[in-house]
Amino acid sequence: MSSTENRSGKPGKHGPLLVASVAAGVLLVGGGGVYYAATAAGGGDGAKAAPAAPAAPPPLNLDEKGDRGPGIAPGEPDPGGGPSGTVYKAGGPLPQGPSEAAVHRPEGRVTAAEVTRLAEALGMSGTPRLVGEVWRLAPDRDESGPRLDVSAKAPGSWTYSQYQGGPVGDTCLKGKACPPPGEAVPPSGGGPVSEAAAKAAVAPVLKATGQDDAKLDARQLMNGSVRVVNADPVVGGLPTYGWSTGIHVGPDGSLVAGSGKLKEPAAGDTYPVVGARKALDELNEASKGTGPIGIGGCATDPPAGTDAAGGERPDVPCRSAVDMAPPEVVTVTGAVFGLAAQYADGEPVLVPAWLFEARGKAGTAPYTVVRTAVDARYLAPPATPSPTPDERTGTAPERQISSFTADPTARKLSVSFWGGVCSTYTVTAVETPRKVVVRIAERPTDPDKVCVAMAVEVTKTVTLEQPLGDRPVVDGASGQAVPRK
Repeated sequence: MSSTENRSGKPGKHGPLLVASVAAGVLLVGGGGVYYAATAAGGGDGAKAAPAAPAAPPPLNLDEKGDRGPGIAPGEPDPGGGPSGTVYKAGGPLPQGPSEAAVHRPEGRVTAAEVTRLAEALGMSGTPRLVGEVWRLAPDRDESGPRLDVSAKAPGSWTYSQYQGGPVGDTCLKGKACPPPGEAVPPSGGGPVSEAAAKAAVAPVLKATGQDDAKLDARQLMNGSVRVVNADPVVGGLPTYGWSTGIHVGPDGSLVAGSGKLKEPAAGDTYPVVGARKALDELNEASKGTGPIGIGGCATDPPAGTDAAGGERPDVPCRSAVDMAPPEVVTVTGAVFGLAAQYADGEPVLVPAWLFEARGKAGTAPYTVVRTAVDARYLAPPATPSPTPDERTGTAPERQISSFTADPTARKLSVSFWGGVCSTYTVTAVETPRKVVVRIAERPTDPDKVCVAMAVEVTKTVTLEQPLGDRPVVDGASGQAVPRK
């Protein structure tokens, strides 16, 4: 699994090989140290019978093993390699790490007492009520104030926002917008608080969620006045990536929005893991490049070539200067063994992974590239690839979603996918208590017009009936879970 993220926490475009889930900006694990998973070796008398060998763990069925992630920021290469590929080169020795590590999975359900403890840390009062599978604490429909939604199922994904109530539907004043209850209200006026003040403001929330030992990053700013504190917790003694809590602190030091997970996942099956060198080799194999980018081939008919005898050879591929460019070389300056967020069988999990710190282009901040550390022999085979266009009808396959983001209310999803320049797209969502299935519908703007074969990244938004909570977002075309950007 590979993914990238800029230290600044600013979102960027995401490539086809990225993965992770982040709600409100992401904290990156830096440094060149290494965390080792502690293992106990039992002593004993040599005369005693040797213990039976432990049973092999079941195959780990990772969704989207192509490894999608939070996005590509300016100065970062496409981890999928792009047309020309990317080569990650170690700038020094790499650690070996442990020989095995556990996958951590959410277990159990969130109690009213746990929600109340979080609400009090956020400065809220009242009794949470269970609405379906979501614990909710909010003002009455027509009032304004803070709102907290917590999924009742572990890991207890939560969202917090300040919103305004007011009239809705037919009671709206003519000519004025009527935002639905739950719409976030951004603060106005004043400059951002200091990083130290922001960290102090979020400390009670991190303590209430058991993340007071998390590594903090408070450099991100939103709208020039809101400081975002990103916290990556330590789980099982290991740093995490993509399991972040993000809390927005307003100019007056108040908490204006946030999201995270309330319950720490528990250690599950233990898998053999590879060292940093092996993981880096696998990362390079996955980053060789995608070849020429395009939908349907060349924009115009490519010129015919000639063979050695001077005869016409009409099968010369369409290649551009970008396609023929050498691969980009990126220097890896450090490696940390930790746990990275991923989906397995449609459920969020933390998987043993190597977190590589990579040096960006001149003038850009370092960033992290993630690769699953689980030995490939213990990974389930990949899913059947998506269908190709029907050669007889020319019908293109349904677009597949590469990643999504959610707004502070967790009701508006922005999904991203690769499309063409001559089509319009709409997105629909079908909700169940266990998942949200999203589909992309494509409509050519002019079916009779010849279209330039150019791939573009498209982002569309869909509004859910209920907050997303910890339900996975599933791509309707592939049936696979979509990673959060």
